[in-house]
Amino acid sequence: MTSDESHSPSAATVADLARSDDPRAIARQLREEPVHRIGEMFTLVTRREDVEEALRRTAMFSWNEVPMDLGNVRPLIPLQIDPPQHVKYRRILDPLFAPKKMALLEDEVVALVGKLIDTFASRGTCDLHEEFAVPLPCTVFLRLMGLPYEDLDMFLKLKDDIIRPPGVTLDEQAPYRRAAGEGVYSYFEKVLEQRRKSPTDDLLAQIIASEVDSERLTDEEVMDICFLFIIAGLDTVTDSLDCFFAYLAQEPEQRRLLVDDPSAIPSAVEELLRWESPVPAVPRVATQDVSFGGCPVKKGEQVMLLLASANTDDTAHPGVDEVDLRRNPNPHLAFGGGVHRCLGSHLARLELRVALREFHKRIPDYRLVPGTVLEYTPGLRSLHTLPLEFESPN
Repeated sequence: MTSDESHSPSAATVADLARSDDPRAIARQLREEPVHRIGEMFTLVTRREDVEEALRRTAMFSWNEVPMDLGNVRPLIPLQIDPPQHVKYRRILDPLFAPKKMALLEDEVVALVGKLIDTFASRGTCDLHEEFAVPLPCTVFLRLMGLPYEDLDMFLKLKDDIIRPPGVTLDEQAPYRRAAGEGVYSYFEKVLEQRRKSPTDDLLAQIIASEVDSERLTDEEVMDICFLFIIAGLDTVTDSLDCFFAYLAQEPEQRRLLVDDPSAIPSAVEELLRWESPVPAVPRVATQDVSFGGCPVKKGEQVMLLLASANTDDTAHPGVDEVDLRRNPNPHLAFGGGVHRCLGSHLARLELRVALREFHKRIPDYRLVPGTVLEYTPGLRSLHTLPLEFESPN
């Protein structure tokens, strides 16, 4: 186990996994040790076996105790809730995001993807991040929740000030997160008041009508669910689309496989999620003294489970240090694992499959604009901009 001495990882290592051109190389180096101690109260867990165990053992590794400030004043539901209460919320929410429910959205997502491509196809160039990766999941989110599209820019500003606020230090970023959090609560407080006067038929209405232990969710619980949806529904699919298209723009043979054989797209989605790991790490707090590979972690210590490292750990799954778009099975951890596994994974898969299929039907051959230097963001693996060029479709 390494400490925070010279040449060892630092607290910036997690950010490096997201913003590096080659996070796999960083992960490979980190896995030489099962854990890395950062200061006195922070530990990186690197290997697939250990990450998977920590995700599974929720009594030993708590989400609720993670000291994370996202501008929220209460834990986000269900993400920051540990069992047994977590299970109660998932019983409500899982059926709302079940595969069959999400499949009903496919025609709408196909139509939306087509409209977005129409806005730039004739130009022969686009900023895929700004013109496709951002509006696609955000529009789907607003449609699901029954919220007006005119509020999109406001939501994007709130989301960015929570996830990627201005400033470098936590103290510099805190005012932006706090103001954004207040904005989220204020917005949904007004929405809930309107919904009581004029009920609707959408996902938000179903959440409002839900019950836990035969009792309706409180307004606070509904707002805490919606707060999480803004972060998850407006960002992680955007991150994935950025990563997918950046990879495919630089790998013409892999892109050609998807063009020639669209049946490979579902497995390609899983493989690119694994390879890119748009959410590189998730935090937990140890609730008792434990050890990984003989390296101790003390009770109360925060651990960062490196999903990006676990997903390319070839000692656990030989061959995962290469991309195979037909890989099956593909037991990756891009959506996390255990009871806290991503609630919206089925919706994300639908959006990603449709995006890859429909885009490559219309624009099969594209590349980075010459001179482009990709700049990935820290934290969640996204791009500031993704300029592509292509032959305009007939």
